Amino acid sequence: MNMHPSKSKSELSRDEAQEALEKLRAWAKDASPTEIAELEPAIARLLPGQEVANYPELSREYPEDFTVDSAYRETLPDLQNGPTSLIKGAKKQIQHVGISNFRLPISYRTREGGDVTLETSVTGTVSLEEDKKGINMSRIMRSFYKHAEKTFSFEVLEHALKDYKADLGSFDARIQMRLRYPMKIPSLRSGLEGYQYYDIAMEKVDVNGKPLKIMHLDYVYSSTCPCSLELSEHARQSRGQLATPHSQRSVARISVVTKPIQKLWFEDLIDMARRAVPTETQVMVKREDEQAFAELNAANPIFVEDAARLFCAELQQDERIGDFRVIASHQESLHSHDAVSILTEGETFESGSIDPKLFTTLFHVG
Repeated sequence: MNMHPSKSKSELSRDEAQEALEKLRAWAKDASPTEIAELEPAIARLLPGQEVANYPELSREYPEDFTVDSAYRETLPDLQNGPTSLIKGAKKQIQHVGISNFRLPISYRTREGGDVTLETSVTGTVSLEEDKKGINMSRIMRSFYKHAEKTFSFEVLEHALKDYKADLGSFDARIQMRLRYPMKIPSLRSGLEGYQYYDIAMEKVDVNGKPLKIMHLDYVYSSTCPCSLELSEHARQSRGQLATPHSQRSVARISVVTKPIQKLWFEDLIDMARRAVPTETQVMVKREDEQAFAELNAANPIFVEDAARLFCAELQQDERIGDFRVIASHQESLHSHDAVSILTEGETFESGSIDPKLFTTLFHVG
């Protein structure tokens, strides 16, 4: 028997390959899809205009009249609630998992008894046990929306938090709400008024069955350096040299735990900050207000250490406040760096570590 070895790919000429392709296409014209698939499904991709002929025919139109019933919903895949075997990485508990910055209008009661509706950014998280794959993120939004039409209170947050834990089967849960709260503030001497906007956040935390109500306030003020003030006065007195002390826009982030059953209004915390450091930045300013502000700064020169302690002293006097933290940042006009301080009272805010970008979040752009 004579054996003739077949030609390898490298030995086939282009014309021979073209001839083979034409024969294959000729055969495929009369072959059924089943015959093609039995031979080799990829053959269909060699047929003109049928590159995906072996793929199911799919509709390219959106089915507007399609409705979902419970039976169909049961067939939908749900990977987040899959078995433990689907977990990637270490099988460890996750302290926070959820969604951040979903926004909606929330109604808030003012201290004077009125209501104001403000855009609010909500962050909701729960803990995730080590043997669970994940959570359904949309449930957090759905749980919160059940209570979104109610006027805000920590009690409303508490109900939403309970729904989180029940809907997601978690043992810890947290909700944080961020907003800009407007207050009409009078000028120092001219009698004008303008709206000051305060960055405020509220947290409701339930960890290990221990509930906490936390309020955060960013208070923006001017800080005049005491050292610079004295040196400027020395130049005036000793050499008749005009000099000005350096002042700068400064920010304090005040975080307080409010005691159960005690009512602490946004306005109350703002008033405390203003009493501690009265050099709050101004909204409406005429010449007499600018002069008054210069005098106010000269009467209240403070280092960043002074600011932290002044806020602390004011907070300690209010029986509605438990643990607290004061973070102060004086964004220097003398130096190319900032002066910062952190003061805590109680266990809630104690930490040996600082977020590397913590102080960069204290910049307030006008």
